[in-house]
Amino acid sequence: MTLLTNARIVLPDGVRPAGWLRLDGPRIAEVGSGAAPEPDPAHPHQQHPHQQPVDLGGRYLLPGYVDIHTHGGGGAAFSSGDADQAVRAAAFHREHGTTTIMASTVSTELDVLQGYLSELAGLVEDGLLAGLHLEGPFISKARCGAHDPALLKAPDPVLLRPLLAAGRGTVKMVTLAPELDFGIEATALLADSGVIAAVGHTDGGYRVANAAFTRGARVATHLFNAMPGVHHREPGPVVAALEDESVVVELVNDGIHVHPAVLGMVFTAVGPHRVALITDAMAAAGQPDGMYRLGGLDVEVAEGVARLAGGGSIAGSTLTMDVALRRAVRELGLPIEDAAVSAALTPARALGLDQEIGSIEAGKYADLVVLDDELAVRGVMKRGEWAVQVNG
Repeated sequence: MTLLTNARIVLPDGVRPAGWLRLDGPRIAEVGSGAAPEPDPAHPHQQHPHQQPVDLGGRYLLPGYVDIHTHGGGGAAFSSGDADQAVRAAAFHREHGTTTIMASTVSTELDVLQGYLSELAGLVEDGLLAGLHLEGPFISKARCGAHDPALLKAPDPVLLRPLLAAGRGTVKMVTLAPELDFGIEATALLADSGVIAAVGHTDGGYRVANAAFTRGARVATHLFNAMPGVHHREPGPVVAALEDESVVVELVNDGIHVHPAVLGMVFTAVGPHRVALITDAMAAAGQPDGMYRLGGLDVEVAEGVARLAGGGSIAGSTLTMDVALRRAVRELGLPIEDAAVSAALTPARALGLDQEIGSIEAGKYADLVVLDDELAVRGVMKRGEWAVQVNG
């Protein structure tokens, strides 16, 4: 048993001051306020002799972050398809509070991608990763961003099914452009297979995006980026996503991908329960400026901004989830409980994991982040075990 005391517990509906948690192994057993429970000598059989109190010193206690769109970090890439690199990337993001992470690939040859999925599937089966996300190759050449246009294909189910099979049930999300041949058919196939169909890297308009959401697409991949903008005569996929209450919209809150005023507008329009903060991070996250690779393309990172070499498209980010949450609170002015919903509960719900993670609640896994007054990470717990020991 572990007892965490003297914490400002961040719940979806507000912050509970002077809160405490009692953990039973990997799960939260009890959440309380005020004085922490003391042993009762009259009923020793009801006590927990191995209960270890940890005083959090009035710091914030949040649910562990859930990142559903990440290509790598700490110098390692999920998109390499290499299990050792994936382990290093997940460990890097865990240090920044991400206790649940989905590995995102980039476009490559289909046979190579099948091999990547087979390799990474074992890490999902072992519980290190929450799932695999295919970002490409079923995307628009007109909105390919940091994907090699020569590798892109229409989402023909004949091509899609072997990829899903290679992942052995671990492919949880596929980003596609629904205007491509087979786009709506593939969307329905994914939805019927229990895989999240995500609309992104699309040059399609409002009508086709709306058709994809009607047929079961449930996520908009990094909203605004790699898709047409909003026009008063052609609302585009952005408006189609925002008006459908079943759709979760991803946002990259790094001050580069989307202007803070637009981020604030989205939160005002749909609220934190429909916004999933993501990093879209590449291997360069946490690393110095310089030259890197994303898939088969060269990426130059300058002042923390990743672009295709030669001043091309934005190529992922160097963001971590702790920074995304801090920016949401300090620059957008969100209450910390709303920022926590978008960093944990909403993406957990998108993955269908919100009964197990995403908020601090009795019965859920003890995936937790400790933050100081500056919203810097001071401790990280994964399933009741400290991944980053509380310090300072």
